[in-house]
Amino acid sequence: MKNEAKTDIANLVLSREKESYSALEVSLEKQLDAWKKNPTWVDEVPEIKVNVPKGSLCNLNVKFKVGLPPDAIYNIVIDPDNRRVFKNIKEVISRRVLVDEGLRQIVEVEQAAIWRFLWWSGTISVHVLVDQNRRDHSVRFKQGKTGFMKRFEGCWKVEPLFVDEQLCFPYKPETWADYDSCTGGKGRIGSIVKLEQLIQPALLPPPPFSWYLRGITARTTEMLIHDLLAETARIRGAANYDSSNRELTLSSDPNVGSPVRSATDIKERWRHRRSKHRRRRSLVMLGKAG
Repeated sequence: MKNEAKTDIANLVLSREKESYSALEVSLEKQLDAWKKNPTWVDEVPEIKVNVPKGSLCNLNVKFKVGLPPDAIYNIVIDPDNRRVFKNIKEVISRRVLVDEGLRQIVEVEQAAIWRFLWWSGTISVHVLVDQNRRDHSVRFKQGKTGFMKRFEGCWKVEPLFVDEQLCFPYKPETWADYDSCTGGKGRIGSIVKLEQLIQPALLPPPPFSWYLRGITARTTEMLIHDLLAETARIRGAANYDSSNRELTLSSDPNVGSPVRSATDIKERWRHRRSKHRRRRSLVMLGKAG
């Protein structure tokens, strides 16, 4: 009888999880419809911070805004076939779901990742345990089998952003229901995406090789962000997204590998991309006006 009771409780929990997920899908469809009706959005320069804890290669923190709701971003990040989006993933060698609780899963993944730096390039195998939780739109990953890396861990976290909050002025919405009501169902929901990543090699190389490896780490993260934003622009139906600089090569400056220099170079490139995007958008608007 006790086992039957436990089974009934488990089935009830799974049933509620499925109902919650169905509700999320309906809500996401409505949110995406608002973006398709008004796809106007300009990507901002990501906030990138790089520091070097004792004994580590680097600790990288990134924060940026995206023109799509959290569920859409979460779906891209956890997609088993997301190598079609993230170009640094060469192939998924294996993928196994260890725990499945509906809105939360723990997945064991091994994939081959591509890295490029100066005139060098290569492929490394990465084995991680991924804890993905739709309740708070978080994806935590941690290295499983050790190899070249002693520690490789981090977390994606996606939070909602009320893009058209000014339509509610002077009222400040606290929930999606409030926001939906005060904007008449036209308010778009974007996302604030945060990525934290800690890398510690089994053997920390001396300078200048450690600088080069930090440069690779910062640059790989930049490519991830760019690929993610390109995919969100595609989903929004935005035209003329600038993806021409996806395969950039870092400067041969000997200081390029330093954490501060790498973060600064990334910010400068993103400001340049944003400026190009605005100019192109202005030309399109002038063409339409003509």
